[in-house]
Amino acid sequence: MADTAGAPVSRADWVITGDIATMDADRTIISGGAVAVANGKISAVGKADDIRARYPGAPERGSADSLVVPGFVNAHQHLTADRLVASAIPDDLSPGAAIFEWIVPVHEHVTGDDDELSATLGLVEAAANGITTTIDAGTVAHPDRVAQAMAEVGVRGAVARWGSDADGLPQSGPVSDVIDAQRDLIERYPPGGLVEASVALVGHDLMSDDLVTAAADLARSTGRRLSFHLSPTPDDATSYLERTRQRPLVHMDRLGVLGPNVLVGHAVHIDDAEVEALVRTGAAVASCPWAYLRLGQGLTERFAHLDLWRRSGRLALGCDTENAGDAIDALRAAALFAGLAKDAAADPTEFGAHHAFELLTIAGAEAVGMADQIGSLEAGKAADIVVIDRSGIQWQPPSPDPILQLVWAGGGRSVTDVLVDGRLVIADGQCATVDTDSLRTEVRQAAQSIIERSGIRPCSRWPMR
Repeated sequence: MADTAGAPVSRADWVITGDIATMDADRTIISGGAVAVANGKISAVGKADDIRARYPGAPERGSADSLVVPGFVNAHQHLTADRLVASAIPDDLSPGAAIFEWIVPVHEHVTGDDDELSATLGLVEAAANGITTTIDAGTVAHPDRVAQAMAEVGVRGAVARWGSDADGLPQSGPVSDVIDAQRDLIERYPPGGLVEASVALVGHDLMSDDLVTAAADLARSTGRRLSFHLSPTPDDATSYLERTRQRPLVHMDRLGVLGPNVLVGHAVHIDDAEVEALVRTGAAVASCPWAYLRLGQGLTERFAHLDLWRRSGRLALGCDTENAGDAIDALRAAALFAGLAKDAAADPTEFGAHHAFELLTIAGAEAVGMADQIGSLEAGKAADIVVIDRSGIQWQPPSPDPILQLVWAGGGRSVTDVLVDGRLVIADGQCATVDTDSLRTEVRQAAQSIIERSGIRPCSRWPMR
C-alpha cells in the first residue's frame, strides 16, 4: 500500500472512494479507502479521510458501497468486422466453417469505416465492463482505424497488423514486404502513449520459419511485443509435426523465437515439452476460455493453461472475437477460467477467484509487458481505475471477501465508473466519450450493409413470427 504520509498537495483531478482492492504485492484491500488521481497518474492510495485531507476539494467518484479495482487487461481481442455480425454465426458448425464460410467473406468486403465503427463499438462495451487495456489480436486490413477507435473511446491498448506469407491469405506477401509493413506500423505508434503497436503474425501454420524469425528479430530489436495464434485445436500440431517433426512451440523455441516479449494466443493443445519451453523462455499465453467452449475446441481434454500457471508461467485472459467469446466481459472470462481450473483438477483448493482476478489485473499486466504502468492501484502508476457498485440486490448481503463475490457473483453490469489515464471514460454506467445513440444507429446500418455485401445469411434457428 502506498505511503500517504506528508503535507497536503495542491490538487487532485479525482478522488475515487470505496473499498480499494490495490493488487499490490500484499494484495491489500483498504476498507473505506480512496485513490487520488492527478495528471493521469495515481498520486496516493489510503484511507478516505487521509486522502481527502491531503487533496481538499477534489471532485469525488464512488461511494461507501463501491469496490474500486485496477482496470482489467484483455490480452486477446479481435476488434474489426466480426463485431458487425456479433453472435450471428451459428454455434454448431464443423471446425473451420465459421472462419472460411462466414468470417473470410465478411473480411473480404469490410471497409476502413466498418473496421473503425466495429472497433469503437467493441471498445465501448469493453470499457463499460471494466476493461481499460485491450491487446488487439491482429487487424486484417485497417489497424490505423482501430487505433483511431482506441483514441476516440479513450482506452489503452495495442494495435497490430496481421502478417502472413501463406498463399491465398488476405494481406499475405513475401517476408520482406510483411516485415516492412510491421515496421511501418510500430514506428507510427511508439511506446509511451495510450495506443502503441505490436508486431503480429496470423500464426498457426500460416507463417514460414523465415517470417517468424524475422518478426521475432524485429520485435526484439525495437523492444516490442510479438504475438501470434497457435494451437487452439490439434491441427497446428499435426501440420508442424508433418513439416518439422517437432511440436509447434518446441519448434519456435529452437528457432529462437520465444522470449519474454512474446504473447501466444491460445496454446490450448500443447504438451509438457511446450509448457516447459514457455516457462523457460518467459513467453506468455493469452487464454480465451469462452472461445474454446463455444467452438468446442477441446480445452477440457487437458487444461494446459492450468499446468502453465502451476509452473509460474506467464498467463493472461482474453475475450476473443464476438463469434467465439461473444461478450467482451473480462469478469465473465475470469469466472469461467476459475471454474474450469477447479473442475479439470477435480480439486477446489488449488485455483480460485483470487487467482483468476490476478490474471485480469497485475498478472495479466505482467504477461503483456505492462506491469510497470498498470495492473495495480499504487502511487506512480497510470490511473486506470474501475468503480463497481455494490448497492444492488445481487450484492446483498455484501461479502466480507469482495473479490470472491466479484468474480463468482459479479460481472461487468455492475461497473459504474471507469478512468483510463485519469480520464473519465465511463460515468454512471454511460460512455462519456462516445455518443452511443448515434453509434447504435450507425452500427445497425453498417451491419446490414456488410451482410448484404458479403453474402452471408445469418438467421434465427427457431422461427420468428
